[in-house]
Amino acid sequence: MSSTSDLLNRLKHFVQAEADTQFAALDKQWSRPLSERVSKGWAIEGLSVEHFEKGLIRLRCDTNDSRFREGDLLVLHRGNPQDPNALHVELQYDAETELEVSLINGNHFFLEVNPDGWIIDQDWFDSSPFYLDALNTVADSLRGRSIILPLLQGSLTPKLDYARYERALQELADTGLNDSQIEAVAQAYASDLLHLIQGPPGTGKTLMLAHLAKLLVDDGQRVLVTALTHRAIHNALNKIPKVDDSLPVCKIGESRHISDLDVPNFENFDQSHFGDLSSGYIVGATPFSLQTQRLSNVEFDVVLFDEASQVTLPLAIMGMLAANKYIFIGDEYQLPPISIFSEKQAKQTSIFAYLAGRGNETMLNITYRLNNGLVDWPSRTFYNNLLKSSEDASKRHLQLSKQPTRWDFVLDPASSSVFLDLCHRNTTVRSRREAEIVIELIGALLEHEIPPEEIGVVVPYRAQSRLIRSLLRRTIGEETIWSKIVVDTVERMQGQEREVVLVSFATASPAFASQMADFLFQPQRLNVAVTRPRTKLILIGSHHMLDGDQYDEEHTDTFALLKDLINSCQQISLPDGSLV
Repeated sequence: MSSTSDLLNRLKHFVQAEADTQFAALDKQWSRPLSERVSKGWAIEGLSVEHFEKGLIRLRCDTNDSRFREGDLLVLHRGNPQDPNALHVELQYDAETELEVSLINGNHFFLEVNPDGWIIDQDWFDSSPFYLDALNTVADSLRGRSIILPLLQGSLTPKLDYARYERALQELADTGLNDSQIEAVAQAYASDLLHLIQGPPGTGKTLMLAHLAKLLVDDGQRVLVTALTHRAIHNALNKIPKVDDSLPVCKIGESRHISDLDVPNFENFDQSHFGDLSSGYIVGATPFSLQTQRLSNVEFDVVLFDEASQVTLPLAIMGMLAANKYIFIGDEYQLPPISIFSEKQAKQTSIFAYLAGRGNETMLNITYRLNNGLVDWPSRTFYNNLLKSSEDASKRHLQLSKQPTRWDFVLDPASSSVFLDLCHRNTTVRSRREAEIVIELIGALLEHEIPPEEIGVVVPYRAQSRLIRSLLRRTIGEETIWSKIVVDTVERMQGQEREVVLVSFATASPAFASQMADFLFQPQRLNVAVTRPRTKLILIGSHHMLDGDQYDEEHTDTFALLKDLINSCQQISLPDGSLV
């Protein structure tokens, strides 16, 4: 076991190395010719300002082949990303020829003077001072020295209050929660310092979090709900009023992040007046908010970390400084922390993975999403065959109309998972053939009266998602239909579910697949991708991505996992990529 100073020095080194790596990578990226940045998806040129109001900027371009994702930090400029007059923005909406960004800082006067000829590049915010400040605080504070650091090092063992445990079991008996959910809530409620709850896909962890929050507030405790992303925080907060609409709950943060939030939002804690309450309450906020005027010096009793498998140790410590008890809810077999520039470093620091295996954890073992056919592979591959379908979910299957289509041999409800092998070669980040087949299958699903909002498409690369969305628009035409079909990356699909999910691998080059294996076929990514559907999973790709020994030896296990997934599906081959 490392000493306290060793642990802190290692974390400080990680923070600084991450910041240095990111800055160096971005600086090198900015120095490349604009044409290269555009061709690689790092920038968009030829943008025009269509509208600006209340901090939102609507932009239009002729082509958009960027790798940007909604939520990314970007810099809007006229030729030099480091221009002091450049505007720093956050991407809110990303379409083929239209983008919407929210202004973080910069003078919008320049938008009005020169509405045309803008360029947008990837940006970066140096968060290392916040992390380093938290690490210094944890080293110097009583809470850090007596609770947080000993917990992280394993020298402090959480204890269970059995009277509170029994009380929780009684309170939860008539809630409709299953036995594993009740056990998880009861142990988390009764633990004095720390508890981990593993929530595999579709196991109702957000509902469980809401019931846990209610028990704590009923005890008069002040609860902080936090996570890496605003979306995760909102999902958790939105569920709480459905359990008890009388509970005081709010979000603290900027108003530009509240489009999907159903509870009140305040720019700072003082505006909420929760500090005047003599009873318990629930506040949602990012860990960074705790280091700003929004929530500085606000004390909580318990911190609930959602999506904790994506939370690094330094970020977790930032949140832990707000209270003396911590509940981490996540799944180490779903997406880990990811850094655009230094992914391998970031992967090693999930707080959930770091604390798992010490005995202070429970697992939710009933999925309400996956039917029997869909639950088998993830259960045996990641969850020691412990994950089972609920009684209702187990018997669920795709319901097709009586009107037949030419794709019914793929859509057959008798097979919950299908690998459709198009046998094409050499594609990398996009495959037109796969995209066209995706469109045809979507058309068949719509003919079978599957609602468009129940159809999802998962892709590894933005280039493939744009191609599919472009074809969707041209083929379907009616915006009220195609706009409801989600086509996005694994990262954006985590936490979502659909009746039917199509996965387009795009890559059919074994050399490229080997090069990108850590990203493309990462076990957690595969697990997230194949656990989004309720009744039907259709994998679309080419067996040539697995050809022979053309991948690196270090990726043998990764490719073996992908082969196992494909072998678990009904396999259908279309040698020419189309129907006769």
